[in-house]
Amino acid sequence: MSTPDRRSRLDRAHGVLSIRRQCMLLSLARSGVYRMARPANDDDVALMRAIDELFTAWPFLGSRRMAEMLGTKAEPINRKRMQRLMRKMGIAALGQSPGRRSRRRATRYSRICCAT
Repeated sequence: MSTPDRRSRLDRAHGVLSIRRQCMLLSLARSGVYRMARPANDDDVALMRAIDELFTAWPFLGSRRMAEMLGTKAEPINRKRMQRLMRKMGIAALGQSPGRRSRRRATRYSRICCAT
C-alpha cells in the first residue's frame, strides 16, 4: 500500500487509538502526518509542463541536458531541481547512466588480468 493510501486511512477523531498508535500500525512517520503538504508552486507546474513536452520529443535526455536546454541566462534551472521534478513526474532518461560503460570495461579487464 502506498504512503498516500496509508495516510488516508488515518482517523484523527478516533476514540480508542491515538494518532501515535495509528501511525505505528500504518508504518507512517508522525512528522508527515502533522505537517500539511505544501501546495504546488506555479513555477514548478509550468516547468513540469515544459519538461513533459521536451521528454516527449527526446526521451533519452537526462536531467543535466534538460536543465541546460530549458534554462535561460536570465533564469537558470538547477540540475537538482530538474531531478526532483523528473522524479516527481516519474520519468527517467532512456539509456545508460554516466560512467556505466567504463565500470563494465574495468571489470572485464580485471577478470582477464587476474585469470592469467
